[in-house]
Amino acid sequence: MADTDERKTRPTGDDVEAYLAAVADERRRADAEEALRIVREVTGTEPVMWGSTIGFGRQPYRTSDGKDREWFAVGLAARKAALTLYGLTFYGSNAELLERLGPHTTGKGCVYVKRLADLDEAVLRELVAHAWSTNHDPD
Repeated sequence: MADTDERKTRPTGDDVEAYLAAVADERRRADAEEALRIVREVTGTEPVMWGSTIGFGRQPYRTSDGKDREWFAVGLAARKAALTLYGLTFYGSNAELLERLGPHTTGKGCVYVKRLADLDEAVLRELVAHAWSTNHDPD
């Protein structure tokens, strides 16, 4: 895509396993490793580091100023406050699935999770599958 060099969040070539190994909180690291396994299985693709976020696939979009960009279709990050799952909801989408997921909060396009074990894994897999089929550009 054109003009992506000015963006901080883009594919870096950094090692996903090294990123996870550097997560200081043992539980957060274990949750991120398990989430990575689930997303890898559901999408059938390998992850790529996008800055400090693990991303799967690519999704082109056009900004309001007309610039073509790309983002990952589904992603995750082991943040200090929560495991963050990207691409699973946008502006209230997937409300019925999110109601059944288990304890979480949402942002504009992400789901924040304190403990992965508290979630319904089948619902999480369904959310990831829906996000992947909706967001991922196979070209």
